[in-house]
Amino acid sequence: MASEPHQDWRFKLHEIIYESNTPAGKAFDVGLLIAIFTSIIVVMLDSVVSIHQKYGDLFKTLELIYSVLFTIEYILRLISIRKPVKYVFSLLGIIDLIALIPSYLSIFFIGAQSLLVFRALRLLRVFRIFKLGHFLTEINFLTQALKGSVRKISIFLLTVLTITVILGSIMYLVEKRENGFSNIPESIYWAIVTITTVGYGDISPVTPIGKFVASVVMLIGYAIIAVPTGIITHDIALASRQKKELPESCPSCSREGHDTDALFCKYCGSSLYR
Repeated sequence: MASEPHQDWRFKLHEIIYESNTPAGKAFDVGLLIAIFTSIIVVMLDSVVSIHQKYGDLFKTLELIYSVLFTIEYILRLISIRKPVKYVFSLLGIIDLIALIPSYLSIFFIGAQSLLVFRALRLLRVFRIFKLGHFLTEINFLTQALKGSVRKISIFLLTVLTITVILGSIMYLVEKRENGFSNIPESIYWAIVTITTVGYGDISPVTPIGKFVASVVMLIGYAIIAVPTGIITHDIALASRQKKELPESCPSCSREGHDTDALFCKYCGSSLYR
């Protein structure tokens, strides 16, 4: 009996930290999201030399505050979860830890400013928020649609690669190793830059035939942009028609995030349809 209050406390803490379908859980997620983004802003500003020289001490203090805040959150996650070791070695747990260690190194060790980029890994923690609530169903839905497009997109990319190699080789022959087309790899690089509509301009054709080929490549580039978009859109529409509509939340416990083929709530066991 003595352990019941302790277990109840851990359960409530777990509900706040790991669930997003309660007011407290949503507030925690919003607060965490704000903390992550503001800490990333501090990291970006700290990378500007002129700003760092003027506000370096302030940034160091803010970084210490964020580090302590995220450390407390990390410890609370370990305390409130039933299998902390599994969390530590999970993808999100590893990201949390990697985002913490460089922060302390940059605070307490001179010359650790080079670890600034690793502190930006905190931004990956945003996916923890996206994993919860409504995002879970939508992300799974989008993932299924993308998986259905893999084969078609792979064939399409292979075709584009073949066209790029052919066009690059043609430009190498047409421009006669001049104007930057000194070899076939350089010519293929030009074809990739042109066909993707990037157009750096560091290599450009001069001969009339070369300009004609370049015009064809540009037109092909616009067509290529539309093809994968159409493939993915078609698969998303197809998956949408096949998707079984579920209520947003359980009518009994109001919890969300059920599987698309679920008939009963995985939390309380009640029927999802009444």
